[in-house]
Amino acid sequence: MRALKRGAVLLDRYDALLLDLDGTVYRGREVVPGAVEAVASARGHGIGIRFVTNNASRSPEDVADHLTELGFHAALDEVSTSAQAAAAMLLDLVPQRAEVLVLGTAALAEEVRLRGFTPTTGAEGAEAVVQGLSQDLGWRELAEAAVAIRAGARWVACNVDATLPTERGLLPGNGALVAALRTATGAQPLVAGKPATPLLEQAAKSLGAQRPLVVGDRLDTDILGAVNAGMDSLLVLTGVSTRAEVDGLREELRPTYVAADLSVLDRLT
Repeated sequence: MRALKRGAVLLDRYDALLLDLDGTVYRGREVVPGAVEAVASARGHGIGIRFVTNNASRSPEDVADHLTELGFHAALDEVSTSAQAAAAMLLDLVPQRAEVLVLGTAALAEEVRLRGFTPTTGAEGAEAVVQGLSQDLGWRELAEAAVAIRAGARWVACNVDATLPTERGLLPGNGALVAALRTATGAQPLVAGKPATPLLEQAAKSLGAQRPLVVGDRLDTDILGAVNAGMDSLLVLTGVSTRAEVDGLREELRPTYVAADLSVLDRLT
């Protein structure tokens, strides 16, 4: 772990925390011990907070409400989702009011609408395809997207997470369905969520942050995303990745810090 000045805490190095959700601040409907106190302490230090999630199926309002129910008192503007990031990417790809074929939930369609585009479910006239996980997505929807992509529509994936953790184990994630379209079209999407950089960069920009710290529990999304974005990172061992996995990585891919949990943020050195 990078050394700090005596009497300093980790928070003193940074002006913003970009916090992953599941495995970092909560696990399902259970708070990770000490997480509420750590976030409150960061706010007390004047540190900007963004709860940054690859999950594109829930609206920012739903995410903020869930966090508030768990004790984090999250404001709506403290939530950054891959659906928001993907919709924002469309601004540089297609004209305003363009038709965008949405593969995903109503929450994703609403983010597309909020940025001035027209959500659609058919290939005809679609200038872009934006894809996020929906558990109701079927062959017909994927077929429409394949037609649109083959016709030249720009393609943005909210994330390429291969699996979705559930109480039943790992189920197919958005990345698995993205892979189906890759196979069907030979095309490659632009990606909004971690480990790609748009989600993290947009979250940091929304805070005006100059020294953000990315905090998460997964090396392959949270930490690799921070590496790709040139940001410092903290891996907490409260979720998926382990210390042994960190030790097996090349130096340039390792997190800046590794700790048991978020309490390290407020710890004196």
